[in-house]
Amino acid sequence: MHNGFRHTGVTGLAKGRRVSTQLESYVAGRWRAGADHGEPVLDAVTGEEVVRVSSRGIDLAALVAHAREVGGPAVRRLTFHERAGLLKQLALELGRHKDEFYALSLHTGATRRDSMVDIDGGIGTLFSYASKGKRELPDDTVVLDGALEPLGKGGTFVGQHLYASRPGVAVQINAFNFPVWGMLEKLAPAFLAGLPSIVKPGTQTAYLTEAVVRRIIASEILPEGSLQLLCGSAGTLLDELGEQDSVAFTGSAHTARILRDHPAVLRRGVRLGVEADSLNCSILGPDVRPEDPELDLFVKGVVTEMTVKAGQKCTAIRRVLVPEAMAGTVIDAISARLARITVGNPADDGVRMGALASLGQRDEVRKAVEALRASADIVYGDPAHVDVVGADAERGAFLSPVLLRARPGAAEPHEVEPFGPVSTVLTYGSLEEAVDLAARGRGSLVASLVTHDPQVGREVTRGLAPWHGRVLVLDRDDAAESTGHGSPLPMLVHGGPGRAGGGEELGGIRGVLHHMQRTAVQGSPDMLTAVTGRWTTGSRHLVDDVHPFRKSLAELRIGDTVQTATRTVTLEDIDHFAEFTGDTFYAHTDPEAAAANPFFGGIVAHGYLVVSLAAGLFVEPNPGPVLANFGVDNLRFLTPVRVGDTIRVTLTVKQITPRTSADYGEVRWEADVTNQDGEQVAAYDVLTLVAKTAG
Repeated sequence: MHNGFRHTGVTGLAKGRRVSTQLESYVAGRWRAGADHGEPVLDAVTGEEVVRVSSRGIDLAALVAHAREVGGPAVRRLTFHERAGLLKQLALELGRHKDEFYALSLHTGATRRDSMVDIDGGIGTLFSYASKGKRELPDDTVVLDGALEPLGKGGTFVGQHLYASRPGVAVQINAFNFPVWGMLEKLAPAFLAGLPSIVKPGTQTAYLTEAVVRRIIASEILPEGSLQLLCGSAGTLLDELGEQDSVAFTGSAHTARILRDHPAVLRRGVRLGVEADSLNCSILGPDVRPEDPELDLFVKGVVTEMTVKAGQKCTAIRRVLVPEAMAGTVIDAISARLARITVGNPADDGVRMGALASLGQRDEVRKAVEALRASADIVYGDPAHVDVVGADAERGAFLSPVLLRARPGAAEPHEVEPFGPVSTVLTYGSLEEAVDLAARGRGSLVASLVTHDPQVGREVTRGLAPWHGRVLVLDRDDAAESTGHGSPLPMLVHGGPGRAGGGEELGGIRGVLHHMQRTAVQGSPDMLTAVTGRWTTGSRHLVDDVHPFRKSLAELRIGDTVQTATRTVTLEDIDHFAEFTGDTFYAHTDPEAAAANPFFGGIVAHGYLVVSLAAGLFVEPNPGPVLANFGVDNLRFLTPVRVGDTIRVTLTVKQITPRTSADYGEVRWEADVTNQDGEQVAAYDVLTLVAKTAG
């Protein structure tokens, strides 16, 4: 593989790779270098030059045009299931090259554990979205949102919300701390939503992002134009964007404010999602005593978040909130655990914490510590000195973990974010004060609460929720399976209100729909059926001489219907069902009690008896294309069935979903059970597996 940068003495960096002075951007189907010598990027561990980065001379208009005109149409021609299949292929392909990415990651200062969070976490996100796309999205290009809305009394005018792909471009502007995960966690939902992506990585670690993109491009798994890379400054990229485009930004609140004021956002409607500074906190519940396992869980969580990625995580714990009486115990326990953390060259197996991303980043963290010292005292660590294993402490961007204790009334811990291995202990006297201290961060990505008291969990979580995108409640019961305070998960929202940016990434399918346009479509039932590809109540029924259960998936049509014969429900039917099943609820067995019930007024049939009799009416019993019934959705009993009532069923093909990896597909049928007066007694969806072809 051609990686596009030169080796300058960093072990293993260019093994088996083409040597060049610059990273290249991938633009309009070609790898292109910047027009000047570029900005040097230094190894975080040795201080040696790794690569130069420049975007000067890159045709940004061509970059965006290629995404719009080539990548976008190619992705949107695919169904959600096809896109999900490509994401799975991509995850498998990148997994085969993990060792290569791990080797490069060492030069960012990351330990193997850090790299696992970034590299394996990113690949895992692809797998997660591939799975969710197959299971939770239709094999189509639109998503229906909610139930049909009746808009007229006669049923001839209805409405349906749907999500459609926008003909735009998803631009991601990423931070330096997660060069792999940061790209893939944005790429996966955008690709599923039908959008091509332009990736602008953080310059300090762009060489790792570029290596992953090269592998993706070389694999030819994704359609051309669906992924492009811009290494270096974003320059005037936003000037090329318009109302159908979006920007997902991860970085400082200062830069976020600049982006929010950009004319493309203010005047042209470019959608801007921000994940910015976040003063996340962890709260020790007042119920926790020194001998409780929750104390150890709390201390481990704080130390982990201080030292993984050297604290360079947007979800790291910056504020440690503890009851006043436990402050000394907690500080001693955290300090003792920090003392066992070995700082140094991440290539050394004994090292637990590597370097910060750059010397400049180390300087910024030291400045932040000095700002915090205006109202807090250092109780562990020395920001000016650290003992380092296997490297030069001054040439590399190394920093000691630093723990501070805030003095009463301290303001700085709620205002200053040290983006490194730094946390500040604050004390509280009541749960109300703890929630207030957490809220003083003005909005965060995540908070954790360690407690074994459900009432504490209820009160604090409800207080934290308006100010946080995610809340972890940790105790001895969930600790073994917990993924920890600082781990964003693909199925849960990653984002937070206020200072944290106000955006939402991930969140499972929510992250996909976030990229799409929700539209309310109004029309007749037949028109809505045509638009949505799903049978709409009130549409025409297609009835012919062939029972729909005799039709293969290839032969079935939306709207195919069987209207059954009738069945009269007798007292003997009800008595037999009660005796056979053991369901002897009084409404089915006690005439006097049933007559006194205002809902029934006498003996009524069991709801599940009605469903069973309905199945007997519509099922075609012989072997055929219908392979199995795998469920019933949205079952409602609407009118009681009394002794002597006659029921019939109208069963209609509502939705057809082929499975790409099997010789069968799913068919959703609408079952409408009515009585002799035309009243609806039950309504539900029947789910079946049907062979794609007859035979």
